[in-house]
Amino acid sequence: MDQAVIFDLDGTLMDTLESIATAGNRALRDCGFSSLPVENYKYYAGDGADVLLLRALADAGDRDGRYFEQAKRSYRIWFKETCTEAEPYAGVRETLAALKKKHCKLAVLSNKPHERTLDVIHKAFGEDLFDAVQGQQDGLKRKPDPDGAFRICRRLGVRPEQCIYVGDTNVDMRTGTAAGMYTIGVLWGFRDRQELLDHGAMRLIRHPEELITMIENRD
Repeated sequence: MDQAVIFDLDGTLMDTLESIATAGNRALRDCGFSSLPVENYKYYAGDGADVLLLRALADAGDRDGRYFEQAKRSYRIWFKETCTEAEPYAGVRETLAALKKKHCKLAVLSNKPHERTLDVIHKAFGEDLFDAVQGQQDGLKRKPDPDGAFRICRRLGVRPEQCIYVGDTNVDMRTGTAAGMYTIGVLWGFRDRQELLDHGAMRLIRHPEELITMIENRD
């Protein structure tokens, strides 16, 4: 059994698209722009809140990012309110519980701000399921840099090659690859199979439960 599994959050563990889009669109409206389709946020998300806002502003008409600072202040306020308005994908809770029973260490690594990452995880899963939860903080390079993945390894006392990295975007596959981990792309998230394969996915899964069998077969 692999000693640790590191999960992305948005689009992997949690269906957070509506919560992200709601905060993003409120920020846009506060800057005088119209809301954008929720589906757009699948492609804005993944590289952190700042990049998300720049992408949304560009599509809304602010290609130079003149409203970025205003949008950032607004987004932080709204997102603190909306971030926990999300649920785990079907089968995720059961899969995590099964892995825990097999004594597999569980962790989360997200480009979502650290405090909001904790808010989402603790509301959805409690405070005891995951052995490490890491969001974006000052002094930590954001994914796809492997800095956060290595930090989690140190906290868990495992080597990168003993870890599986699970995510739904090119950012996640690049992170796991850069860290020297086995990468699994999930097909229920924000991006498609070709993006995952093109950026280093070693395996693709359609349902969370497949992760249990896949890990057992790697022993």
